[in-house]
Amino acid sequence: MLAVVATHPSPDDPLAALEVGDRAEPEVPEGWALVDVRAASLNHHDLWSLRGVGLPAERMPMILGCDAAGVDEDGNEVVVHAVISDPDWTGDETLDPKRSLLSERHPGTFAEQVAVPRRNLVPKPQGWSFAEAACLSTAWLTAYRMLFTRAEVKPGQTVLVQGASGGVATAAIVLGRAAGCRVWVTGRSEDKRQAALALGAHQVFEPGARLPERVDAVIETVGEATWSHSLKSLRPGGVLVVSGATSGANPPADLNRVFFLQLSVVGSTMGTRQELASMMTFLDAAGVRPVIDAEMPLVDARGGFEKMLAGDTAGKIVFTVG
Repeated sequence: MLAVVATHPSPDDPLAALEVGDRAEPEVPEGWALVDVRAASLNHHDLWSLRGVGLPAERMPMILGCDAAGVDEDGNEVVVHAVISDPDWTGDETLDPKRSLLSERHPGTFAEQVAVPRRNLVPKPQGWSFAEAACLSTAWLTAYRMLFTRAEVKPGQTVLVQGASGGVATAAIVLGRAAGCRVWVTGRSEDKRQAALALGAHQVFEPGARLPERVDAVIETVGEATWSHSLKSLRPGGVLVVSGATSGANPPADLNRVFFLQLSVVGSTMGTRQELASMMTFLDAAGVRPVIDAEMPLVDARGGFEKMLAGDTAGKIVFTVG
């Protein structure tokens, strides 16, 4: 079958480790299901995997990809939940110390077929395309958990989203707007800021800009480059939720500000199967669909990786199969 594979760790040139070609069909353990993939979406996680972060050489070659939508053996249209927890784990899958994501220990979704635990399949909403549904289980689920589980934002509150164009950031803009929040966004270029406005942001700003007022919550995926601005942007008692650090993971702590203003700094990783199902119900009821920047056949996946590596995105990049 056709698949997209990380062949070896390549920290400085991740695309040098990318290979698109034939691979054996997946083995299906007891309790798992085989899904014919119709669409799968790209995440920064896939670039980190090519660099060898979270995917050591001894597990390579590895089929990449976390997100997918497709059809299971019974003909059901499904969305794949990417968090693989221990079979004996109960409760929030993201808190399982033995958890992993597809493509870390088990072959991922950038293939014509993928095997996943049967409990990781969620029904695809009716009327959604496979490409739309394939966007949900990493970036969109991460944004949903950040906003509503970890930050506990409410309608009428103001949320600052740092970085206008990434998958989590664009999802947070759309989700926050749909939930009745006032959404402010920073972006490095005028094009990215205008794209954020088109997605539903109420106001956009240059990175580090002084805001009209302090916000209730900050959605942070950038890290070092925006961390100080994120803390300074919070009202007393506000919450900063962080799920990534694309610009570096060692920002200044600014502890005086944290304790004096009683700020909360909260980590967040992915989301649960139940949160994925709840998010899909919310999006469907709100008439909202994921933002897709580009669709391309799986065989042309290298072009999608190049686009993400260059930072040339305004939404999700989706690979289609069949």
